[in-house]
Formats: sequence, structure tokens, C-alpha cells
Amino acid sequence: MSRIGRLPVTVPSGVNVQVNGSEVHIKGPKGELKRVFTPSVEIKLEGDNIIVTRSSELPQVRALHGTTRAVIQNMVTGVSTGFTKVLEIDGVGYRPDLDGTTLILYLGFSHPVRIEPREGISFEVDTKARQFKVMGYNAETVGQVAADIRKIRPPEPYKGKGIHYLGEKIRRKAGKSAKTKA
Repeated sequence: MSRIGRLPVTVPSGVNVQVNGSEVHIKGPKGELKRVFTPSVEIKLEGDNIIVTRSSELPQVRALHGTTRAVIQNMVTGVSTGFTKVLEIDGVGYRPDLDGTTLILYLGFSHPVRIEPREGISFEVDTKARQFKVMGYNAETVGQVAADIRKIRPPEPYKGKGIHYLGEKIRRKAGKSAKTKA
């Protein structure tokens, strides 16, 4: 049995869960999420716990057992507390800014890059630390938006300029070495 899959998902107070066969609908203070899972994995609501069990020992079903439980846990966490990714900008003249809900990035291009938030996503900017947060209730969407923003100007290996996650280790390269006279 999967070590992750056999753990129950505890539903906190203030979160409403509905299970219809393989469809799970979760509503909480941050938002609501709905997802349809494969019918080979059974999902049951027992009191304040969501129990995930598998129907057979086939490798495909075993792989989906833990994944299904982890996705349901992310859904419950997202609608109750939410998810946050913190990104940092390094480089002379590089900075984030916020215009209403729109994130504006000055990244050394001839124009500022404007990013409109998707549904369920919000931005928060700390201009002094040159950091910004991508926040939302869907873990997949928050991660994808953060990855898309990082892709605009990824950190380069020589000076480390660009957008990177907070705490991300950037592999640095040595520059050209000076020629010596023989």
C-alpha cells in the first residue's frame, strides 16, 4: 500500500467537501476547486477525513493512488490557506512594480513587461527587497504562473542577473580569464 496514499486527508473547519463518485468538489474561504479523478481510485468522505483507496494492484493504479491523495491534499490546503511562490529580481535597474492588480517588471528590455493575473491569482510586491509574491488557491496555477514569469528573464550564469525563486541556488560560471604574456 502506498505510504502517502493510505494517509487520510483531514478537512479543516470552514472547508466544504462533496464527493460524487470520482468527482471531488472542495469549497473554502479562499475559493473553490473541482476535479474529476480516475475511477480506478475510490474516494470516500468519512467524517472530517477523505480516504483514498485503490481497486487493484496494477502498476498504473498504484502510481495514481498516492498522486490522487496528494492532489486532494493540495486542493484542501489551497482553499483553506492558499499557496505562495516568492520570486526575486537581481540586476542593475531591474525591479518589480504593481499597477492595480497588474504586475509590471522592468528587466532591461526596451519596454516594461506587464503581466495580468489569471483568475484566482494575485501579486504582492516588495520594491525595497526587489521581491514579489505570486499567490492563489490552486497549487498548479500558482506554480505555472511563477514559472512563466521566471522564464521571461531567467538568471544568467555569469552575473546572476534575472528572475529567480527566493533561496534558489544559481550555478555560476567563471568569466574569461586574462591572457598572460609568455
